Amino acid sequence: MSQVLVVEDEAAIAELIALNLRHAGYEVTVAATAEQAQAAIDGVLPDLVLLDWMLPGQSGLALARRWRAESRTRELPIIMLTARAAESDKISGLDAGADDYLTKPFSTNELMARIRAVLRRKAPEALDAAVQVGKLRLDPATRRVAGGDVELKLGPTEFRLLEFLMSRPGVVFSREQLLDAVWGHDRAVTDRTVDVYVLRLRQKVERDPASPILIRSVRGFGYSFDAGNGAATALERQVTSTV
Repeated sequence: MSQVLVVEDEAAIAELIALNLRHAGYEVTVAATAEQAQAAIDGVLPDLVLLDWMLPGQSGLALARRWRAESRTRELPIIMLTARAAESDKISGLDAGADDYLTKPFSTNELMARIRAVLRRKAPEALDAAVQVGKLRLDPATRRVAGGDVELKLGPTEFRLLEFLMSRPGVVFSREQLLDAVWGHDRAVTDRTVDVYVLRLRQKVERDPASPILIRSVRGFGYSFDAGNGAATALERQVTSTV
């Protein structure tokens, strides 16, 4: 389920957007000011932000520039949703880092379509498409993971962690990034929690957890999922050893 942060100071509009998003299956957080929006971002990184331009205090435009300048939020998907409809405003919004720009009044159907389009570009795993690497197949729709014909028993957090890594093969993620993506609001967990769950996953999908090939460590930084030929070969051996 994708998480959307709605940054909008008009309560009626924020409520309408949140209602439609929740009806469509999204998790929603609402912020009425730039300060609240930044606090929400500092706590949990959402999958997408709907950002108004005119906010109390700092503007949405300034927020977008700030997020694009920081490494943690540089790739954060942003759709500006504002009454400022002049061409120069649209150019300024896109130049500030918005992925899309929609003016008020807006069609709810168009807004939802634009959200889906941005998530397709930025977060394909949010669309519940099955992911397969070699013999390893993860299906978000059924919440199942299989190695060949063998179903692998994963807990909910193990599933989310594997889903996140498999959906971005080859990308190295820090423990902090994995905490944001997988554990979200539950920030009582620590970096050590990530290590524990990676170990559990390796015990279930690696032929030799002590010499992992699928989920590799990057010393001093974090973890990455290897989608190369070596990964496929390792899984085939693991499946063979369990049947």
